[in-house]
Amino acid sequence: MKHLNKLLVAVMMVMGLSSHAQDSNNPWAISFGVNAVDTRTSSGSGHGFFDQHFSQLFAANDNWNILPSLSYIGVNRYVGSGFSVGLQGSINKIDKAVYFDWHHAGVDGRGNYVSNPGDLMYYGIDATIKYSFQELIKSKVIDPSLSVGGGYVFLGDDSFGTVNPGAGVTFWFTDAIGLSLATAYKWAVAPADPPGRNDYNGVIDTPSHFQHTLGITFKFGGKDTDGDGIYDKDDACPDVAGLKQFNGCPDTDGDGIVDASDACPDVFGLAALNGCPDTDGDGIADKDDACPDVAGLAALKGCPDTDGDGIADKDDKCPTVAGPKENGGCPFLDADKDGVADKDDDCPTVYGPASNRGCPEVTTEALEDLKVQARAVYFNSGKATFKTGDKETQARLDAIKQILINYPNAKFSIEGHTDSDGSEKFNQKLSEDRAAAVMNGLIERGVNADNLVSQGFGESKPVASNKTAAGKAQNRRTEIRHIGSKYEGKL
Repeated sequence: MKHLNKLLVAVMMVMGLSSHAQDSNNPWAISFGVNAVDTRTSSGSGHGFFDQHFSQLFAANDNWNILPSLSYIGVNRYVGSGFSVGLQGSINKIDKAVYFDWHHAGVDGRGNYVSNPGDLMYYGIDATIKYSFQELIKSKVIDPSLSVGGGYVFLGDDSFGTVNPGAGVTFWFTDAIGLSLATAYKWAVAPADPPGRNDYNGVIDTPSHFQHTLGITFKFGGKDTDGDGIYDKDDACPDVAGLKQFNGCPDTDGDGIVDASDACPDVFGLAALNGCPDTDGDGIADKDDACPDVAGLAALKGCPDTDGDGIADKDDKCPTVAGPKENGGCPFLDADKDGVADKDDDCPTVYGPASNRGCPEVTTEALEDLKVQARAVYFNSGKATFKTGDKETQARLDAIKQILINYPNAKFSIEGHTDSDGSEKFNQKLSEDRAAAVMNGLIERGVNADNLVSQGFGESKPVASNKTAAGKAQNRRTEIRHIGSKYEGKL
């Protein structure tokens, strides 16, 4: 459990920093992979420093301890000018410890032999300052580096500090993903006889060792708000996607003028008009031209005036014939030749007398037709709803509508009547509701509501005797009366 605690501490520390290179655009990097620990350098061989440390540096099968799983993780922060700082946490299991003893069975030609110390767990926490040569060599793929730092190793039940010079190289597959290889010589800062190791023939073995890593590195943290591939720190327009040649600013219309300086950023235009086009060539930029597709006059905001009446063609209802402004640029016409000018004619396409504002008078024939049609509108007994499924009633309403719309300025009264069955109060309400139902039916069919009123008379105006069934049937009726013009100010 105490080993697990050490690993958790290492991982928690590592989540803030790391040990692989990145750049100012992507200042953060996280790396993870496998590590190998080579203890041969601490064996105390008597063949000199170089021989002791480097003669079998890559004898992996003989000397390296590799945990076959994810065994290191690191995160770091770029600080500028090729330098980055970070932390790395690692875990391993030492099952190949190299010792020096000429008298031990199985020694090699340099007096070293490999022993398995058993379940000896290795935990490392290392801080690093790294310098990348990538910008110096101007490569986008190969990223060599040197590093120096310090750390702390937990080896079994013992622990000691280290000083860590190192080197590495990263091969970038993309701007943000790479394969990283690194090695560090961890020189132990330990007592004369460090615990956790053997001491043979009076030669003191120190816990110094090499640690090699192989892993994947991901760079991140670069901010490109507009997603145009130019990081915000280099982007003159960081909030909108743009072009590299304009320092990240857009030229939406491609006219060579950046949008910020282009008065018409969405349309290809002329430099003389601040990037705006002049489609009709009248010297007025389209954005200021009310008629951009046809040459016109500056006084009319670039619009033509074909008939010369001072009204731009686009606002002139009669652009080829001069007319007053109050008539929309048209001369006062009388299309139906009824003697009433169209501007004063409520029915300009239908002949009618001036006394009725140019609209036709309601004829006796039309009123008689209305009478016939209205009396054929049937209701459910004792109700103000039309008989369900009664196609004849619907046809009658359609016919009434066709008559009424021929007289757009005439007003009509829709009147309801009942027989004497039932109370007088009930019959009055029923007649009012039925008259209103007919009026609403006509309005729904397109008749102008201003031309209609409705009222009920109950049983007060019979047209036949209420003593017979036939008489009562005649008294249950709807009538439509012409009551004048809507301009008369009266019903």
